[in-house]
Amino acid sequence: MRLTVLGCAGSFPGPESPCSAYLVEADGFRLLVDFGSGSLSNLQRYAGLHAPDAIVLTHLHCDHILDAASYVVVRRYAPDGPCPPLPVYAPSGAPDRLAAVYGQEDSTVEDVYQFYALEPGTFPIGPFAVTVDRVNHPVETYGVRLEHDGRVLCYSSDTAPCDALLRLAQDADTFLCEASYLDGVENPPDLHLTGREAGEAATKAGVGRLLLTHLVAAWGSEAHTVESAGAAFDGPLEVVRPGASYEI
Repeated sequence: MRLTVLGCAGSFPGPESPCSAYLVEADGFRLLVDFGSGSLSNLQRYAGLHAPDAIVLTHLHCDHILDAASYVVVRRYAPDGPCPPLPVYAPSGAPDRLAAVYGQEDSTVEDVYQFYALEPGTFPIGPFAVTVDRVNHPVETYGVRLEHDGRVLCYSSDTAPCDALLRLAQDADTFLCEASYLDGVENPPDLHLTGREAGEAATKAGVGRLLLTHLVAAWGSEAHTVESAGAAFDGPLEVVRPGASYEI
């Protein structure tokens, strides 16, 4: 598997990154996990306008889905004619949410996307064995475990600490984990992780490598987050950047 980061800013685009979007490739199949604000630009830069073979949307907050609405134009109005419907695995409200974002009266996006409602469990997408489970966030949100050829990538999505996250990340080769909040300050409960909490989850799950994402540049401190995560996890860790690519 290969992971390419298209966007990694938390909550809203930052000065150096769009919001969450991650391309995972294996056997020539490209799975886009989340499609946040501004990430369509980097999809074109690092992969190609029509690169995705399927999409997973982990939850329906804007910073994880907005460019899936912009992508409707790409696929519906292509010069050579409409593209075939693209498989999208998402919470059950995704068809209505994306249609509302697209904004045309009485609009639907089901000519562009073929939707499959997520629920906890394991299922195939292309060459991947995909396991999802509900994590600790105010809306229906799924952490994701991708397995292929004996390798494992876990993506936290947005979550506060929870047992489901540890199950998904267990023995993962790479753990792509959000670290939105700073340690040592008063943070809202049941919403996001701090760097320390991300490091603790990585240690408890026994992962091989920790990749921190979803930092909020305007409100946080990358150095503080890395220090806090490193105090709780003694394996390799780094903060991801747009365009960064990792072999799993």
